[in-house]
Amino acid sequence: MQTNTQPMLFPELFQERDIPKPVNIASIPQRSPFRYPGGKTWFVPTFRNWIKNLHTKPKVLVEPFAGGGIISLTALFEKLVDRAVMVEIDADVAAVWMTVVNGNADWLAKRIIEFDLTKESVIREISKTDVDEKERAFQTILKNRTFHGGILAEGVGFTKYGENGKGIRSRWYPKTLARRFTDLNMVAERIDFRHEDGLEVIQQFSEQKDIVFFIDPPYTAGGKKAGKRLYRHNSLDHDRLFSLCRSIKGNFLMTYDNSEEVKAMARTHGFQMRLVPMNNTHHATMEELVIGKELSWMDQYPAVHEPQAAHKTLIKTHPVQK
Repeated sequence: MQTNTQPMLFPELFQERDIPKPVNIASIPQRSPFRYPGGKTWFVPTFRNWIKNLHTKPKVLVEPFAGGGIISLTALFEKLVDRAVMVEIDADVAAVWMTVVNGNADWLAKRIIEFDLTKESVIREISKTDVDEKERAFQTILKNRTFHGGILAEGVGFTKYGENGKGIRSRWYPKTLARRFTDLNMVAERIDFRHEDGLEVIQQFSEQKDIVFFIDPPYTAGGKKAGKRLYRHNSLDHDRLFSLCRSIKGNFLMTYDNSEEVKAMARTHGFQMRLVPMNNTHHATMEELVIGKELSWMDQYPAVHEPQAAHKTLIKTHPVQK
């Protein structure tokens, strides 16, 4: 049985008025073939409700930092949008999505089923350099499923112990992975995948009112060390990102780590913010920052709240005695 390693929300967060029981995160369809640092499976219920609370149903969703793509895939499978523009700058991750949209998901599924996974066979496979796009996609899935935490950045080694001491095989579920790839055939024609800079793509679509954006940058403004450890492309112009969001004529929803630097940028650009409680992969309680144009629809959740402005230390001065 596959263990869900994605962050889990507090159950009370999604006690909607028309749903008698809290949403079970494990019940959310796992559409993505990736294990991805900062994956947003836990955010799917919030995303669904955002789309439902928009005045008009959007035709297109743009995800400029797609990564594992769970939000775009959910939107497509559940027909929340007609089309998704998925953007990813990492060449290895891009190879996987290009393989899917080019009609080779079945080939990748068959490759996964037939592969005899051992440490030696993985090393031999990922060491190949003269490979085409499909083989590069397979190499990426192998690394994602056998490297520690699914991290693809340089310098990351194999999972040592993994689930129940299974080592590198602990996250290798060939039948499940193959099924996820074959399922992607149902939506592949509605994916416009681009191996480009996410900021450039935001700018390209910012003037269109019938387009919405889900923006989850895999780098925090104040977390450069963590970003470098988790992602090959770990540099982002956050000021430019916020300026671009301000130019969006449609709507957007953006998620960030809860940092004072990010909240200051959001206030400067006149955006609304809410803090959403979640548990990270180490089961530590933390809060994720959600940023958008209008977020009052989130106030129905008792666990969601607006962040407070940072308090400045007051320094008292005393008159000089003569």
